[in-house]
Amino acid sequence: MDLNNPELEFSDLIYAYQSWVMAVINDEKLTTEDNLLTEEIVDDAINAMRFLSGDVTNAIETSLARVYDVDAEELASLLFPEE
Repeated sequence: MDLNNPELEFSDLIYAYQSWVMAVINDEKLTTEDNLLTEEIVDDAINAMRFLSGDVTNAIETSLARVYDVDAEELASLLFPEE
């Protein structure tokens, strides 16, 4: 994601963060052979986090945890294992 792109929109930041959360859930919790998490997804999510409020990231995490039937605390430990 090019943060200097003048056409970058708030929805692009949301999409980047959401993609990361979904990839982590897929790779850690679902029984699939395909890993979705890539370095590019991680980098985009880190960049997006700089501009998204905690309320927005929390809403994304909470809604995806519900959709994929993952405990919110478990998801937090998967996303931020060092905390």
